[in-house]
Amino acid sequence: MRNVILFILICLSCSYSSLAQGQDPDLPQYLQNEAFAKMGLPFSQAVRLGNVLYLSGQLGNVSNSMRLAEGGIGPETAQTMENIKAVLEENGSSMDQVIKCTCMLADMAEWPAMNEVYAKYFPNNKPARSAFGTSGLALGARVEIECMAYVNDD
Repeated sequence: MRNVILFILICLSCSYSSLAQGQDPDLPQYLQNEAFAKMGLPFSQAVRLGNVLYLSGQLGNVSNSMRLAEGGIGPETAQTMENIKAVLEENGSSMDQVIKCTCMLADMAEWPAMNEVYAKYFPNNKPARSAFGTSGLALGARVEIECMAYVNDD
């Protein structure tokens, strides 16, 4: 009985701590850093619900700007992956905790070159993935990638 009461008190303490910080763990948290917020885009960088982080599609834009990395699909994919990595790390996750990615390409003929760069970012845990071609992407990008990742609260 004492262990049950202790468990209940710990649970209430954790819930109170989240609520005291203005965060109900059962509600989504809409996340964006200050630099991203200044860009005035109509979406969040990520949304966290429970222990899952849902990232908006990332492009190969450089330093929170509207300028894409130059040099084609390879450098653009590398910048996209670096942008994903930064958003994950800012929000308590990492590339090793990505569970699903969706890759959108302006030209599926560039899939092998995109895939070569993409694979370097997942040497250990390979997330589930979908890829498809589009008729166009924002900013004239060659690639856009969105991810879902696990967040460990430890």
